[in-house]
Amino acid sequence: MNAELLMNITPTETRVAVVENGVLQEIAIERANHRGLVGNIYKGKIVRVLPGMQAAFVDIGLDRAAFIHAGEIGDDNQTPINQLVHEGQSLVVQVTKDPLGTKGARLTTQLAIPSRYLVYMPGQDHIGISQRIDDDGERERLKNLVMHCMAEEGLTGEAGFILRTAAEGVGEDEIMADTRYLRRLWRKLEERISEQKPPSLVYDELPLSLRALRDYARPEIAKILIDSRENFTKIEQFVQQYVPEVLDRIEYYPGPRPIFELYSVEEEIQRALERKVPLKSGGYLVIDQTEAMTTIDVNTGGYVGRRNLEETIFKTNLEAATAIGRQLRLRNLGGIIILDFIDMMDVEHQRQVLRMLEKVLEKDHAKTKISGVSELGLVEMTRKRTRESLEHMLMEPCHTCGGRGSVKTAETVCYEIFREILREEREYQAGTYLVLASQAVVDRFLDEDSHGLADLEAFIGKTIKLQVETNYGQDEYDIVLQ
Repeated sequence: MNAELLMNITPTETRVAVVENGVLQEIAIERANHRGLVGNIYKGKIVRVLPGMQAAFVDIGLDRAAFIHAGEIGDDNQTPINQLVHEGQSLVVQVTKDPLGTKGARLTTQLAIPSRYLVYMPGQDHIGISQRIDDDGERERLKNLVMHCMAEEGLTGEAGFILRTAAEGVGEDEIMADTRYLRRLWRKLEERISEQKPPSLVYDELPLSLRALRDYARPEIAKILIDSRENFTKIEQFVQQYVPEVLDRIEYYPGPRPIFELYSVEEEIQRALERKVPLKSGGYLVIDQTEAMTTIDVNTGGYVGRRNLEETIFKTNLEAATAIGRQLRLRNLGGIIILDFIDMMDVEHQRQVLRMLEKVLEKDHAKTKISGVSELGLVEMTRKRTRESLEHMLMEPCHTCGGRGSVKTAETVCYEIFREILREEREYQAGTYLVLASQAVVDRFLDEDSHGLADLEAFIGKTIKLQVETNYGQDEYDIVLQ
């Protein structure tokens, strides 16, 4: 696989793209004025305990109090929240979800500090291995290796570790170096925790440019291109110290064309913000993101197949499953996701489409869970959401339609104006009426509804004037009494 990691870095924004075989697969964006908080560790203060919800609000120094559930505080999920914490208590917490919309950040007390190959979990006694490492022999080797390193550093019984996917195939020297680095880092954090007063930041997660090297620089990444000379030097120093195996793959890109334009990333980002996703066969997806869930509808479009309808449906659904896997990563969609594949009568076809979906989701860095096909022909799935989606980061609700995605027709607005003039005539008895409206509404009055306007003037015995307001949306209007 020919995969490349592209970094477009400016003083105000960092953008990282993963391109495989010339096609954009993932995009991550971080802005200087509101960096993501996931992974940050804070010394917070309990400001409110909610026994009914088995949760508490924690002040960690943000505009909105953060939220922690009882299950994220103690190992025993049955213990009532008011027996675990009380108002005014200090609590060391880590952000697991950024603030999303009106919701505050989500927290846990089960700290996890990542390095290149390991995740350090202070106070826990557990060794986990990434599910993407599926070779049993390799899993056993890595488990024995990390246990040996823990014993050497005196960490047995004091902390737990998770071996990350990048650890596959690495030797004792690399695992030992990561173990020592994480032990030293935790000792420093313990000092800060004991010295600082809440609310305060204890550990700040790496910026996106460095985090991407730690998390995305997999063996299949053949090249890492960075378009900022200043940041290239900083990144090179970080790589030499923490990710030396990718040093020969990082390059400074000085080209005259912007790097994202050269690789067509800008164009792909714009497409990822659109509701409709075309498929090569002629079918298409329709993606609707709401606060409660995301729905993805599959349609055959212009694809008619060569043999019969069932073959057409099956092939469209197979292609859609592949496209859905990419769109979830590209748009960073999370939470509950409902997939409405085209109805398939053949049970074997249903199984193959689900298998294809599972296969494409294996490369997803976010945790996913898929149900079978429901009685209504829907596939329900969840994808872990930690950061805002691409749409929420780059877009805002339409001020004209109020975020509904549609506006009233010019005809509807004309009839509303008719009713409003009648109401005001009964109440105010004005001399004349001046209607301020959009071009489309005024055009409608002068064309299709000209007879209705004339009849209304005759009925009330008053003149109705029209004036175009270019800054008005289609469903905006004012009636001025003269």
